[in-house]
Amino acid sequence: MIRRVLTLLAGLWLVSGVAWADAGDDEFEQKPWQEIEVQLPPFPQDGQFQEFYVSATASSRFYVDVPGITVGSDGVVRYVLMAIAPSGVRNITFEGMRCQTRERRIYASGRSDGTWSRARSERWLPVREATSNRQHAALFTDFFCPDGVLNYAVEDIRRALKKQGQPLGGRP
Repeated sequence: MIRRVLTLLAGLWLVSGVAWADAGDDEFEQKPWQEIEVQLPPFPQDGQFQEFYVSATASSRFYVDVPGITVGSDGVVRYVLMAIAPSGVRNITFEGMRCQTRERRIYASGRSDGTWSRARSERWLPVREATSNRQHAALFTDFFCPDGVLNYAVEDIRRALKKQGQPLGGRP
């Protein structure tokens, strides 16, 4: 009789453990990633940009609007990037970078009148390590996603950029 009760209790314990484990698995199931709704930032001023090193072969100079760097609840670092060609032509874009997938996208391009033009494409593109045009790889590796992991501390990102680079139009 005692053996029968113990067997019954052991069976109930086993069934309840499996049921508990199944319920727990559903609880931790990963939901598909969804990007938050993105608002375009105010157009940055020249004094807010900080230069960062890209490579010895880069002919353009690259800058980030340091005060405008944000990390969204969706895990995307958003920032304004400015490239200045040797001829002096400026290209300003509002972009996002996902550390988890090593991807980036452009949300808008800057116009000469200080306004934004929304990007036509919403595609995420891979961040590539290349000899030229490696500005995104430099941001990914050196500032936003050290060791491939998102740096949620925006102040740490800003501090690293300020420590490493030169402000636009002056000395640190």
